[in-house]
Amino acid sequence: MGTIRLDRYLADVHIGSRKQIKEFIREGRVRIGDAVVTKGEEHLDPEEDTVFFDDKQLQYSKQRYIMLNKPAGVVSATKDGLSKTVIGLLKNIPVRGLSPAGRLDKDTEGLLLLTDDGPLIHHLISPSRKVDKCYEVHLKEEISDEALTTLREGVEIGDDSKTLPADVKRLAPDEKGQPVLELIIREGRFHQIKRMLHAVGHEVVYLKRISMGPLALDESLPPGGYRYLSADEIQALKTAGKE
Repeated sequence: MGTIRLDRYLADVHIGSRKQIKEFIREGRVRIGDAVVTKGEEHLDPEEDTVFFDDKQLQYSKQRYIMLNKPAGVVSATKDGLSKTVIGLLKNIPVRGLSPAGRLDKDTEGLLLLTDDGPLIHHLISPSRKVDKCYEVHLKEEISDEALTTLREGVEIGDDSKTLPADVKRLAPDEKGQPVLELIIREGRFHQIKRMLHAVGHEVVYLKRISMGPLALDESLPPGGYRYLSADEIQALKTAGKE
């Protein structure tokens, strides 16, 4: 791909704003190989050179991968004429080309990945890959062992086929004393979890996604908070699921 300027490289890997990047370089916090570089116009080859920021090796990518702790009341879309969208929550970063990897219902909270990596989105949401999506599910009433068995075996929700077998277990009741489940599915049908629980006679009163494949929600992020993924997190997502 040829050489690029150091400040452009650092902008592409999203370590800070342009102003911050200039300060990082001036402070001697960036090096190429073993050499500290104090000028942003220094050129390097992203495919050949190794760049470090505060002694941590950087992974070059022009694509963006953002973890969002989606709050309730926000639509998982890039545009919506009536409601605020998840894209609208992102401030001071370029949003062109970003899309959610799958969708969460408007009233559902938790982990949502936003990226401009189309192949990765397809990889994560394709039913054939069977990537785990783990949810915390609060119910209005206690659920029976028989209903849990039905969820584990697959349930009819009005589509052409039963849902894939799910993993489900009881968690401790919430602060209101309502039953809580951990439910793992490997597909993403419309309103799937609510329809699955409705099919076994239960109403979902609160729903939060806590992980997708190997990527777990960063609990330090407040509702509406977001951060870029690390290189290790990106690589783990790209190899998630079944071949």
